[in-house]
Amino acid sequence: MTALSAGTGVDAAALPLAHAPLPASDVASGSPTTATVALGEIRGVEIGVWAMTPGTVSDTEADEVFVVLSGHARIAFLDPALPAIEVGPGSVVRLAEGMRTEWTVTKTLRKIYVA
Repeated sequence: MTALSAGTGVDAAALPLAHAPLPASDVASGSPTTATVALGEIRGVEIGVWAMTPGTVSDTEADEVFVVLSGHARIAFLDPALPAIEVGPGSVVRLAEGMRTEWTVTKTLRKIYVA
């Protein structure tokens, strides 16, 4: 864990991340891996960096807002059924707890999340 103290900073785009494979039951295609580094917590809200390599996976979301730093993905909303979105550098997205999604990452995605 890379904790940030008040008055400190980190280059989130270059932060080293340790990737691990996803459970086979979540993977629809490819061999994607993910990595997460929690940077800290403010009033019970976690801030961190998350990344996923190319592939397609299903997920059940937590309450979260994120900003994409690099990469590209398509997020399909399965439940509730909503239009899919394309995300890339600069995209800001809000997810709600319990949403069922399918992420298709075409270029390794890295984001800063607040959850």
